[in-house]
Parts: sequence; structure tokens; C-alpha cells
Amino acid sequence: MTTTAPGAAGRVELIRWQFDLTWSLFEYHLERLEPEDFLWEPAPLCWTVRRSPEGTWVPDWADTEPDPVPVPTVAWVSWHIGWWWSVTLDHARGDRPRERTDIVWPGEGEPTVAWLRSLRTEWLACLDTLTDTDLDATAPFPWPDDPAHTKAHMLAWVNAELMKNAAEIGQLRMLRAAS
Repeated sequence: MTTTAPGAAGRVELIRWQFDLTWSLFEYHLERLEPEDFLWEPAPLCWTVRRSPEGTWVPDWADTEPDPVPVPTVAWVSWHIGWWWSVTLDHARGDRPRERTDIVWPGEGEPTVAWLRSLRTEWLACLDTLTDTDLDATAPFPWPDDPAHTKAHMLAWVNAELMKNAAEIGQLRMLRAAS
């Protein structure tokens, strides 16, 4: 069996292929999510999003990870994706990154699915601007000012983080369906 070195096809193309694969696995669950899936709490100790007095959704949060770690709801995980992806896009475009509290969850069902799909569209547009030589620049996020981590690392981190969060949402969706 012969293999092609990752650089032969282009690193951006390889990272894009991995992202597309990850997204297709996520899309499987996005297409099947019901509005009731989002705020379903699978355990007594959960992190979710809650209505503020002003009517916006506010995620549960702690600056230090609690022990035991709460089980997140689909709502919380989908907000979390929107948060880290929005901030990553800000950094990748050279914009001032938004604060965590600036990222507002849109609500159960289609509003959140549409939001996540729009983040995908923004990310693809960002990827389309990159060349293989761009990948060697220092990553602006999530490792600020660390020359050991490049934009290639940042793109790979996005793929890994999205894969993890997609698996969490998929598992929660299937557990609720089976309960």
C-alpha cells in the first residue's frame, strides 16, 4: 500500500478535508435534533442555558472547572460551539475577539441549527483565504503568543473541538430519544 505525504496534496486541502468529514458527522445529528432535545437535562447535575430577566439565554459557567463536572445539555454544548468558534473566527480575521458573555445562544431548534451552519459558512470562507504558507504563522488563538503553535495547529484544534462537541450532541440526542 502506498501513501501520499500530507504535504503533497497541500496542508490546507487536508485540513479542509478533515473539517468536511467532521462537519458531515455533525450534520447527521443537526438534521435530527428536535427542539425538545436542547434543554433536556440527562442528569441531576447539568450545565444548560437559562433565561435572564431580560429574556436572553445565559449559559451556566464557572471560571474554574467544578468537581464533579456537570453534564452539559445540547443547548449548552451548542452555545459552547458558538462561543469558541466565534472567538476563533475573530482571531483568524484579525478582529478584536468577543467576550464569552457577548455570545448569545439563539434558542431551541432551528435558530441554533441555523447559527451553527452560518458559523460553518464563515469558517469555510476563512479557510478559502489561506495558503499552505499561511499555516506556518503563529496561531493567534487558543495559544496566544506561543510560536510553537501555528495556524495549522489552530485549524486542527477547530476540527478536534468540533468533532468532540458533535459527538457530545449526538450522544445526548440519542440518549433522550432512547429514554
